[in-house]
Amino acid sequence: MLGMEKNSQFIGESLAFLDAVEQASRAAELNRPVLIIGERGTGKELVAERLHRLSPRWGEPLIVMNCAALPETLIEAELFGHEQGAFTGAARARAGRFEEADGGTLFLDELGTLSMAAQERLLRVVEYGEVTRIGASRAKMVDVRIIAATNEDLPEAAAAGRFRADLLDRLSFEVITLPPLRAREGDAAVLADHFGRRMAAELGWPRWPGFTPDAMAELEAHPWPGNVRELRNVVERAVYRWTEPAQPVARIIFDPFASPWKPAGGTPAPSPEAPPVSDVSGLEAISDLKAAVDAHEAAIVRAALQRHRHNQRATAKGLGLTYDQLRHCLKKHGLTAG
Repeated sequence: MLGMEKNSQFIGESLAFLDAVEQASRAAELNRPVLIIGERGTGKELVAERLHRLSPRWGEPLIVMNCAALPETLIEAELFGHEQGAFTGAARARAGRFEEADGGTLFLDELGTLSMAAQERLLRVVEYGEVTRIGASRAKMVDVRIIAATNEDLPEAAAAGRFRADLLDRLSFEVITLPPLRAREGDAAVLADHFGRRMAAELGWPRWPGFTPDAMAELEAHPWPGNVRELRNVVERAVYRWTEPAQPVARIIFDPFASPWKPAGGTPAPSPEAPPVSDVSGLEAISDLKAAVDAHEAAIVRAALQRHRHNQRATAKGLGLTYDQLRHCLKKHGLTAG
């Protein structure tokens, strides 16, 4: 096995997550290609490992190749191998990933980044089980199960001519689409506790004190664009920076780059929630400044509540307020969260 994280495991209780795991478990038994779709950080590598470990090929190699990690000029040489002198720098013959995975599984991560030339050669391997090294005149037979992953919309790419439709047909015997963390109800708390316990043990804490209710509410309200990978970083950072191991962790830092001393790179960005003031022509007509300010503040808060689906903690975070400040503001303007 190359490139997989050791001691990795599936953690989650939501139905969306468990359905995807069950789908992967069933597909593992068949000697067919599988395509894994998901946002970054959703665990595509873990699903690929599960597909291999539960398959009849579990005792054979699991070879991993990230198609986006190499320049286009080297992709084909890495996949299919090359003979000595096939191109500048090829001082000796080298087997490609397909030959290394013979009898086992080849996991192609970031499949959507493959060039059209590499896709054409990949199609031949999928159809005939033949691999021809660059510079070789004869093909070699290989027995490889292909598992591929991407965060791109491959059917759309095929329709636009950026991905071979015939290759997509061959690789999509089974398609497993992993749910993002924001769709896995309750799993953010389960994962946060798991990663928190593990980090506390790594730091030598006598016990895991958990998170305060407010801190856990912040974790559950966050949209997690980076999914489980982002959550793990946020939780481990929070535990690492917490200086009172006997007390529940109360401070969450979602953006490690946030700092009052952050270098200014160009024009400062406007507040994410406050709309820009573009028309001041009617300001002279305002007779009661406080009433006008209050009305504008109420409109901003009302719009923020709608944008965050009336989740008060997410609304407070979006407005740059504490939860108590938001509650005071809601009471002041006679607004409700529902």
